[in-house]
Amino acid sequence: MIERYTLPAMGQVWSEAHKYQLWARIETLVLEAHAGAGTVPADAVGPVRAAPAPTPAAVAEIEAVTQHDVIAFLSAWADNTTPRDAAAYVHFGMTSSDLLDTALALQLIEASDLLLARADRLVAALRDHGLAHRDTVRVGRTHGVHAEPDVWGHRVADFAFGMARCRDRLRRARQEVAVCKISGAVGTYSNIEPAVEQQVAAALGLRPAEVATQVVLRDSISEWVGVLAVMATVCEAVALEVRHGQRTEVRELAEPFGSGQKGSSAMPHKRNPILCERIGGLARIVRAQVVPVQEGIPLWHERDISHSSTERIALPDAAIGTDYLLHLTQRLVDGLLVDAERMRVNLEATGGLVYSSAVLLALVEAGLSREDAYALTQAAAMETWSGGIPFRATLRSQAALVGLSLDEDALDEACRPERYLARIDGVFARLAALS
Repeated sequence: MIERYTLPAMGQVWSEAHKYQLWARIETLVLEAHAGAGTVPADAVGPVRAAPAPTPAAVAEIEAVTQHDVIAFLSAWADNTTPRDAAAYVHFGMTSSDLLDTALALQLIEASDLLLARADRLVAALRDHGLAHRDTVRVGRTHGVHAEPDVWGHRVADFAFGMARCRDRLRRARQEVAVCKISGAVGTYSNIEPAVEQQVAAALGLRPAEVATQVVLRDSISEWVGVLAVMATVCEAVALEVRHGQRTEVRELAEPFGSGQKGSSAMPHKRNPILCERIGGLARIVRAQVVPVQEGIPLWHERDISHSSTERIALPDAAIGTDYLLHLTQRLVDGLLVDAERMRVNLEATGGLVYSSAVLLALVEAGLSREDAYALTQAAAMETWSGGIPFRATLRSQAALVGLSLDEDALDEACRPERYLARIDGVFARLAALS
């Protein structure tokens, strides 16, 4: 991910320097386990533990010759070890993927924890915003067309619960990827005791892989990326709602617009929803990582490296992108401008058509068949659509054509927006309990 969209903490998780620190920690733990079992000399541990992890530049210089990143790392780290021959027992009985997959698990956990903290904050922000607008009446829209009265807080509650479910999925996915794999070239523990894997896993807060070949099967990692894709898309759903609400013809919502901010180089009046559009664009980047990572599940026999190059790009990009999306969405929700007055104006913009469903039921309760009630209501609605005559007036004229006298008190009740919202308190009770 480019620096523009990389927040510092998440960027650090995926940095080369941090990766080499993790590699050094894992190799040291393996060496300690071997020494404790008497497999290697105990006096090798101290010098290796004291040797600083090599710098990315040092590893890159050697890798330019070896064309093998783990061998380059081990050589550069040995250069930092005094005496150097103590490093001879580093990586004892291991294969490269023992190191790579175990370190990757640690990176995925670190990334998950950062994302979970952001998701917690976003869930709370959405919850609080929804509760603040539980009485902010607006028109609900289906297919982009006015439907029935609603409240803005109800729409936000949907996003809050959606993000909470994403957070909970990530918690489960975090557990699935927390796997230590130190079982040798094809996973048979041919040159390393299973007890070493168990000891290292415990020290790292991981669990030993139930089974592995040279690598851990990528199903759990694929699930993790899939969860991030859904989380990113829920962020996009929030942003899309605001984008629609900020359109000039609607003007019910607006993302924050700071002092000195500019919307267009040519048109000084513009206040464009750039945060929302950036969220929508970057969500595509996160979703785009799902299939390449899934395609790393089927590998040739015990392993090939077709997954490796993909994961070097896809996993950091998915994590960094989702981190930035959660950050942007939090900023959007915290600074969101809600025009309740404009929402009320838009609710009445169609002359009362939004009350058609309750009118239909009122006519049925008055004794009409559903078919006749629907025909009368629709005829009145189409007359309002085409002529701009208020719905109540077209209802009266259509009723007169069939010799029906309308109950004006019943219509008053049917055309009251609060009638549509009388049973929604349970949603907000559940929202208030969301944590």
